[in-house]
Amino acid sequence: MTETEYWFSSEEYAARLVRVQEEIKARGAKALLAFQPETVTWVTGFFTRGYSSFQFAVIPAEGDPVIVCRDVEEYYLDRTCIFAGRYLWSDSDNKVELTARAVRETVGDGGVLAIEMGSWQLNAARYAALIEGFPNTKFIDAGAMVTTMRFIKLPAEIAYQRRAAKAAEAGMEAGRAAAGPGVTEREMAAEICAAMIRAGSDLPGPGVLSSGERAFHLHGGYGDRVLEDGDVVQLECTPNVRHHHARFMRPIKIGAPTAEELDFVGKMIDIQDRAIAEVGPGVHNQVPDRIYREGALSAELVKRYTNKSFYSVGFLLQPSGGEPLEAAPGAEWSFMPGMTFHTYILAANFGMSETITITETGCERLTNFRRELLVAG
Repeated sequence: MTETEYWFSSEEYAARLVRVQEEIKARGAKALLAFQPETVTWVTGFFTRGYSSFQFAVIPAEGDPVIVCRDVEEYYLDRTCIFAGRYLWSDSDNKVELTARAVRETVGDGGVLAIEMGSWQLNAARYAALIEGFPNTKFIDAGAMVTTMRFIKLPAEIAYQRRAAKAAEAGMEAGRAAAGPGVTEREMAAEICAAMIRAGSDLPGPGVLSSGERAFHLHGGYGDRVLEDGDVVQLECTPNVRHHHARFMRPIKIGAPTAEELDFVGKMIDIQDRAIAEVGPGVHNQVPDRIYREGALSAELVKRYTNKSFYSVGFLLQPSGGEPLEAAPGAEWSFMPGMTFHTYILAANFGMSETITITETGCERLTNFRRELLVAG
């Protein structure tokens, strides 16, 4: 018999299912067709590294969910999913026909079905096939129905993020130690990845790792460039534990930093400290966001400040890089206990960030690496 490996208790999955089913009923639907991989795992527990192959869950308004996935994933179904219902396809099968059979046998034909139209798993061809195969059914967009439920993390979820934060700290120290004149970005990345994996990360990362001209631009990845004395390396460590994420950024100077560089980073840290100090339950996101923007502009760190200042992180599967809850001008939401965010300030070629979680009385940093311009070489 296959040993089970549930990420959370069966009671937690049952409670999640009830919440989703209540929302399905509230929308007048008889089921949710969940194509977003995070939704499938969050509701049912089912996880496989092969989630990029065609899979989804039929979550009825009453009764247990049913999984549709590739037959080679059955071992992981047995090991991680708390529900028994399944339809397995092989590489020679017609997946459209199997999809139709799974839906009909689970919830019948006709009526209203909610569907995650924004999921990358549901491409145009698959959606067109559903429409054609169910002419008597009305499909409505579920939008972020389940995603918004994931904004508030349970202590058990934040515990995974705490472990990821420790792995991020290990990666940052390894990156600082490895950096120096004559070292390639690729060699530096190898040390960072190894450190994070050893510290418990399920995936190696890193996120941003760039030097030279690319350090002035966000989202640069490592390459074969050789570090030189005087370079700035922008580094973001992005590990995860059971795909629950925590991350942070630091600039690393190769060689002695100038007084101007130290002053610049010091101003960034002061702005971010003041912004984070304002975060707490019930606080509107525009309060700390405005501190970031007005602070960076008044300190003349930038001429324009265009990026978001907070975005929610938690259980994420690639290609997802964050949850759709962000702080930027015009955003209308307030912080609540259990939310977890990556919060960052960017100016010139420097980035400083942390992962924080909202508590009952304020917020707590999950990443706890020294807040300064790091020096290597």
